[in-house]
Amino acid sequence: MPQPQIRCLILACGNTLRSDDGIGPWLAEWAEERFAGNAAVCVLARQQWTPDLAEDIAHCAFVLFVDCSVDSAPGSVNIVEIQPRQQAQGLATHHQGAPELLFLARELFHAGPRPAKLLTVGAGSTELGETLSEAVLDAVPKACEILETTILQFLHQQEK
Repeated sequence: MPQPQIRCLILACGNTLRSDDGIGPWLAEWAEERFAGNAAVCVLARQQWTPDLAEDIAHCAFVLFVDCSVDSAPGSVNIVEIQPRQQAQGLATHHQGAPELLFLARELFHAGPRPAKLLTVGAGSTELGETLSEAVLDAVPKACEILETTILQFLHQQEK
């Protein structure tokens, strides 16, 4: 099993040209500024989560996935623990969900159980556009607070 090189990986997903789908990259940029200079935290933002990210996951001790949710009420902020899960139809090469990426990290890189959470913000619109909806803008402070608290709690636990 590879030894974690990064203690916390923040892995955001979203398209900044699809309105509220851009909340993942927005939060990733905020996290980069918030944790600048902290070598224990690495932030990656992608338009989609792809299988190659499994290696980055394998080399961290904790991963926080960040994305919008079209299944949640606009502006709602949720954080849940996630577990590895194999994709039902076999390996997709274009897009992976958070549980499937955890599964790939475990299978391909023998990365044992890693604590992982998924932070989502409910999307009001994913139509073409470069601005976030009012509901998502209103949710930004809460999302930032949850992201920061989650990372700091993990880092504090590791120091004990």
